[in-house]
Amino acid sequence: MEPLAQSLQGTYTEALQQIQQTLATFPAQLIFRETGVVESVRPGIARVKGLPNVQADELVYFSRSSAGGEPLLGIAFNLDPDEVGVILLGDSHALQAGDEVYRTERVMDVPVGEMLLGRVLTVLGEPLDGRGALKAVEWKPVEREAAAILDRAPVTVPLQTGLKVVDALIPIGRGQRELIIGDRQTGKTTIAIDTILNQKDQDVICLYCAIGQRSAAIAKVIATLREQGAMDYTIVIVAAGQDPLGLQYITPYGATTMAEYFMEQGRDVLIVYDDLTHHARTYRELSLLLRRPPGREAYPGDIFYLHSRLLERATHLAEALGGGSLTALPIIETQAQNLSAYIPTNLISITDGQIYLSPELFQKSIFPAVDVGKSVSRVGGKTQLAAYQAVSGALRLAYAQFQEVEVFARFGTQLDEQTKQTLQRGKRIREVLKQNQSQPLTAAAQIAILIAVTQGLLDHVALEEISTVEQKLAQAIAQELPDLVERIQYSHPLTEADQTLLLETLQAAIKT
Repeated sequence: MEPLAQSLQGTYTEALQQIQQTLATFPAQLIFRETGVVESVRPGIARVKGLPNVQADELVYFSRSSAGGEPLLGIAFNLDPDEVGVILLGDSHALQAGDEVYRTERVMDVPVGEMLLGRVLTVLGEPLDGRGALKAVEWKPVEREAAAILDRAPVTVPLQTGLKVVDALIPIGRGQRELIIGDRQTGKTTIAIDTILNQKDQDVICLYCAIGQRSAAIAKVIATLREQGAMDYTIVIVAAGQDPLGLQYITPYGATTMAEYFMEQGRDVLIVYDDLTHHARTYRELSLLLRRPPGREAYPGDIFYLHSRLLERATHLAEALGGGSLTALPIIETQAQNLSAYIPTNLISITDGQIYLSPELFQKSIFPAVDVGKSVSRVGGKTQLAAYQAVSGALRLAYAQFQEVEVFARFGTQLDEQTKQTLQRGKRIREVLKQNQSQPLTAAAQIAILIAVTQGLLDHVALEEISTVEQKLAQAIAQELPDLVERIQYSHPLTEADQTLLLETLQAAIKT
């Protein structure tokens, strides 16, 4: 028996060596793949049998052998005992039950790097601008932990929007999360785009993340950015309304990863999410398709966590980590001005303030239609340029008094002279706070105009001439007081001498 056993042992050893030599000639990814089978397919999701070792958020791909097409990517989302629920990142029409699915053993990741600047692309790195594929990119996970509290620094530097009503009354700091909220068609995207335009020559990288928007609306935004020369420092990440649900779901997280790449290099970054209402609805649809338990308004129980883990990544890093910042401007749509709805209240509690746009102001042609009374910035006041202190307090008080008096004036009651003066100045303040689209102003020009109206220099100027006078004031301060303009930009407070000189210059400009 021993010779026979030795003979069999030798044969087995030789066979094993031959198998090992053969396997060595194949790529590693083709050996020992864990394979599953598609059990059922629905729009945006697939249910898979098998893949017992697959992990949460792991990237998987489908062969689509029946269609003979390119492999379809998906994300393992539901890890149930008997099956895996997968969110699809592509068109599911060619996928059918019986197709094979394979593990990749890596989590969902996105491209990052300098080569993304000026590009229009999907979160998967697929170019949409006709400029060819990305080259020499680095990849980082879509889901990343937010910076720890001890790794963060206070928000101290302003992020100028170029809009008088925002910079003076609802200031935003670099590293802040400021919600832009209002009914549809009230100018929410316009405020975000104007903020991006105002970052020209400010060393701020901008990302515009379109989620569930119409292709025509996205094309209009891209055209505006190109016309104004903003694409040089901007990345546009697109998940249009007709794109797969899975792509719309991961796009804001992937865009944030792209933004964090620059923040971790010590740079300042601004990201716009347009809008998170569509994102929440997309997540609800995916959750219901995957048979997750519905809660209030059919949203899943973790809908708050959906956006909190996203917006928590916006911050100002400590100097030891480079001192970079990521400012988030999430946009959300309300219905019939209902600020107490489920998703709006969630986001209001997550963010550091909100800019509320009123449809009533919009219908009165007051652009931007910002309702100062319902808007707030919980951080930006500490970051506001020091020169704004000379105007913001008086401006807010005078405007609030005007709004209160205006209600009673509608009834035709007799008014005393002081009340009439309050009305006249308030009308001019409201006129001054109007601003045309894609025309951001420098901080010095804003302060000159706001000082003029709060100090009564415009009380005798006709309302229809206010815009013309504003242009004169902006030109006067830029041409005649360049030293003061520079001090304002570097956050030096206005001294009494500065204010006196500024008022004299403005008075002379108004008289010309």
